[in-house]
Amino acid sequence: MPMTVITMTNTPLKIRGDLTKWMQEISTGVYIGNFNSRVREQLWKRVTESIGSGQVTMSYSSRNELGYDFETFRTNRMNIDYDGIPLVLSPGLHNEENHLKLGYSNASKFHQIKKFSESKTHSVNTALTYVVFDLETTGLNPESDQIIEIGAVKVEGEIKTEFQILISYEKQLPKEIKELTGITDDLLLKEGQEIKIAMKKFANFVKDSPLVGYNVDFDRNFIQSTKNKYNISNFDKNQFIDLMKFVKKEKMFLENYKLKTSLKAYGILENVPHRALEDTKLMVNLAMKVNGFQKFLKKSLDK
Repeated sequence: MPMTVITMTNTPLKIRGDLTKWMQEISTGVYIGNFNSRVREQLWKRVTESIGSGQVTMSYSSRNELGYDFETFRTNRMNIDYDGIPLVLSPGLHNEENHLKLGYSNASKFHQIKKFSESKTHSVNTALTYVVFDLETTGLNPESDQIIEIGAVKVEGEIKTEFQILISYEKQLPKEIKELTGITDDLLLKEGQEIKIAMKKFANFVKDSPLVGYNVDFDRNFIQSTKNKYNISNFDKNQFIDLMKFVKKEKMFLENYKLKTSLKAYGILENVPHRALEDTKLMVNLAMKVNGFQKFLKKSLDK
């Protein structure tokens, strides 16, 4: 894993103590360690949020022309890009007489254009089709409770196709489910379809695409229980992918991993309405921002 060096001055003892969990202090305020970019980003965020009036610089390996990059926070020096090469700009250097021409070298520009072109062609022509989905149920127990709504979005590159269906329910809905979802007994009576028909329509929509959910084991257990109860043969070959597992790897310090909390961590501030299709749309937006999930898709394409 790449090496990272953090140098701090005038910083609280607490943050210095936190850094020793991941790095070795080789001199006062100088820390060195080996870890991946995910851990580095979390440490940098923690340091900059807790540093008070102190100053900090972080340097780390990078795939640029020099092989490294760096970040500065509350210092009198700043990192700039000079012809594609990261440099430290000292105080007083940046003036009209000796103004640096910022940008990228021709070689760097060619590399970026080639990389973008290959990436765009790859995503448009060979994009992996997958289905993000969500269920609304009458409770938490897949053996005694039932699915009452299915929402899904099929993602095929830039094309997104929606699916939504309500499912009839012979009993009275629990009060807490009505309040949480806004689904009523009258709505299911008027628009709900028989569960075997609904599951068959959902299966025809999904076909053999991977199924992506948030805490997907909950939804998979309900699908499996419904299959067994009604002797449904679909969904045996579909891969289930849990988006929450990727979020946990990238955002290790969240207070919890409820969907609303994870959405906020990725800059998606909409409320979670607890309706299957609307929640699914939020999950699609989240999937687009979770680096680990996108890397997983690319890796799946390369197989």
